Amino acid sequence: REISHDMHKLWHLAESDILAERNRYTLADTGQGLNRIQRAPSVYNCVHGIISRCQRRIGSWVGSSVVHLGDHNVPNALMFIDKYTQVPKILSPIVLVIEYIGNDLDPAISEYIDRAFGGKESLVKLILSDFFRHGFDGSGADNFFDAGSCIDGRLTSAWNWCSKLEKKAYFPVFKLAGFDNFENF
Repeated sequence: REISHDMHKLWHLAESDILAERNRYTLADTGQGLNRIQRAPSVYNCVHGIISRCQRRIGSWVGSSVVHLGDHNVPNALMFIDKYTQVPKILSPIVLVIEYIGNDLDPAISEYIDRAFGGKESLVKLILSDFFRHGFDGSGADNFFDAGSCIDGRLTSAWNWCSKLEKKAYFPVFKLAGFDNFENF
């Protein structure tokens, strides 16, 4: 949430970092294709400030506070910005499905949910517990450092969860709710 609230500032800093004459870049294959690898000191400092504020406010922190920026994981500031603009694409379909389940449903759909999942409340708990258990578990990369519990690694894990949605027992409910994909729910 905090990064989303500071997105305008981060975008401005990203442009400043990218356009700074003293801040050269290299072109390299990062494993995600050919990318412009470039340090982003202003964005990096701002993000660390946001993380520090969050850590002070909540009092404890699970996982690493490492921020990949200007390396093979997140090659430059615009890639960092892009990762965080994906958050609503991940969360919106989940929220909409949870809302759909809470609606008055066709009796046949309600019966299906009761039989298959033990009712609406059990289904909601199943979806949310699965997402929170596996959407941030360090999956989706080659090693723990790349997608472990670092800030951007959690997004990698969330996208990994999304890529496996079609195999979940509750996927038919996503389809009944109108889910097509994470781009155009």
